[in-house]
Amino acid sequence: MDQSAGRKKSGWRRDVVKRLKRYWQLYLLVLPPIVTTFIWHYIPLYGVVIAFKDYKPKLGILGSPWYGFKHFEWFFNRPMFWSILWNTVRISLYSFATFPCAIIFALMINELTSAKFKKTVQMISYMPHFISTVVVCAMIHMFFNASDGIVNNVIRALGGEAKSFLYMPNAFDHLYVWSGVWQGLGWGTIIYLANLSNVSPDLIEAAKLDGANRLDIIRHINIPTLMPTIVILLILRVGSIMGVGFEKVFLLQTQRNISASRVISTYVYELTLGAGGSTAYWDTSAAIGLFNTVINLILIILTNTIARRVSDVALW
Repeated sequence: MDQSAGRKKSGWRRDVVKRLKRYWQLYLLVLPPIVTTFIWHYIPLYGVVIAFKDYKPKLGILGSPWYGFKHFEWFFNRPMFWSILWNTVRISLYSFATFPCAIIFALMINELTSAKFKKTVQMISYMPHFISTVVVCAMIHMFFNASDGIVNNVIRALGGEAKSFLYMPNAFDHLYVWSGVWQGLGWGTIIYLANLSNVSPDLIEAAKLDGANRLDIIRHINIPTLMPTIVILLILRVGSIMGVGFEKVFLLQTQRNISASRVISTYVYELTLGAGGSTAYWDTSAAIGLFNTVINLILIILTNTIARRVSDVALW
């Protein structure tokens, strides 16, 4: 028994060495991203322990005394905790509701018959993805400016009254979400269009011979083809449902809309690097970030489990 196990182990080692010698160029090619990912994403994970410590910069992470769950309790007991959590969840769910937009857009592009027009639409829709978030937010400030913004000029021309959209709490969600849809719609269709290109033309021709129209082809051929990809991307999207980006929220945030725009990421910034920030809150900020990550982890595990049981398509 021990001899057979030893033979299997030695055979496995020889196989690994053989593969390394044979494909060493490919392994060398993937080595830099593996090393950089390990250095910048895995080694810093040990710093998460400051969420459970009374962190003192002079003592360092390992030398600081343990503090238990007091940082979490402090955050949960803050008067603004529920409003911050609600803002984060509300904006995330609103953004999540736009998930089908890329699917619908990909199906629409796929139905275009003119190859030249199809490429033109794709190019125009992809372009906003390459605009930085800072520029996008500057464009929003210019377009929705109360005095001379394009949107308010149109409203005045139609006989309406100009509004200060950037200072209206109830307008923040719409500005944040739909500017994101405009920026990422074309880029988000790339994977779906790649899948649709794999649909066999013979299958489509057979469906047409059986009397299927365009809507029937989309419903019974194109959408089932996209379904595995949709499920995987949906799981990943749910896993980031609490991850409202800091940069865009911060750039669109004003003193008048802060009641609707203060989310977890901007609150962490206020505690540590903002005008009233302090190194005394580094440990508390780590606790808040860990709380956010744990919720995302739970959501992605639940979604993955449900997807595996319902459709047999999952991440693991």
